[in-house]
Amino acid sequence: MTLTKKERFSQIMTGHKADRPIVSGWHHFLEHEHTATDLVNVTIAFAKQYDWDWIKINPRATYLAEAFGNQYDYTNYEWVFPSQLKAVIEHSSDLKQVTAVHVDVSAPFQEQFEVVKQLRRQLNDTPLVQTLFSPLTVLMFLAGLMPYSDKTMPGSQATIDFNAWLVNHRSDIHFALYNIAVTLADYVQRLEHLGVDGLFYATTGTAHPELFTVEQFNEFSRPYDMMVLQAFKKKGRILHTCGAHGDPVRFNDYPVEGISWDPDATGNPELSVQLDKVKVAGVSHHIFESSTDDSLIKKQAKLALAEMKNQPFLLVPNCAVSPNASASALKALRESIDYV
Repeated sequence: MTLTKKERFSQIMTGHKADRPIVSGWHHFLEHEHTATDLVNVTIAFAKQYDWDWIKINPRATYLAEAFGNQYDYTNYEWVFPSQLKAVIEHSSDLKQVTAVHVDVSAPFQEQFEVVKQLRRQLNDTPLVQTLFSPLTVLMFLAGLMPYSDKTMPGSQATIDFNAWLVNHRSDIHFALYNIAVTLADYVQRLEHLGVDGLFYATTGTAHPELFTVEQFNEFSRPYDMMVLQAFKKKGRILHTCGAHGDPVRFNDYPVEGISWDPDATGNPELSVQLDKVKVAGVSHHIFESSTDDSLIKKQAKLALAEMKNQPFLLVPNCAVSPNASASALKALRESIDYV
């Protein structure tokens, strides 16, 4: 019996092989991510054009920071981030002002609820996975900082020594993180009620040792990650640890069903690494930007599928592909499962 898309996704995410491999891809739609209607329309078109097996909803990268008061200039982008106009945390004393947000009255959250409602109505059988960031990531955004060791927030003039704050303002950091986590826990519960099938929970680059030690991560990220992830009950949670030194094994005991990382990035284990979760990876996202040879995509996908043929597996790019990725490259990814 042929499975539906939802049945196939559920079967894999609960640790079982399905009747065939499944695939998805995603990127930011920088010109269409500022209203619910625009994001819905472009997401539906993207889903139908490539017939993805599941859809990762891609809101603008700053939407959670906006919910807590940050402001951005949507006419000026660098990478996938609009230029920052205002960060709510400029001084350590501002940490005490980070309070829980009521998702029912917050415009950024209401926008995403509308996106989910419309997508659920129009993509009834397609699994929907919403993107959100860890509380530690959101807190760094609120301070005008990037949660990546090699990037700075466009428009930000922040000179904060965040690691010094972890020592000198430890209780205030925990206060802010707790309120962010409480808000996000409420948010994901509402998403589940609206029919979202999973979460794409990004800890971004916070596992990188140049940002935080393991001890710091375990104190300032892990407990708040647990608060958010445990609030979502469906078996569709994917944790994404981004970039170099992502350390996917660190997340083996997290309450998630899948782990996404870049096996090609510096310091990261290969796809063959022993994990207790469904592996979510397979094709270098850099190929979609730097190569005109779509056969490289199919070649990497074929190798990944062969290696993972006896395990539940989600074939995807190792991170978001370029917004400028060609239709032929995305088609090559989609068609890569047709030859298995």
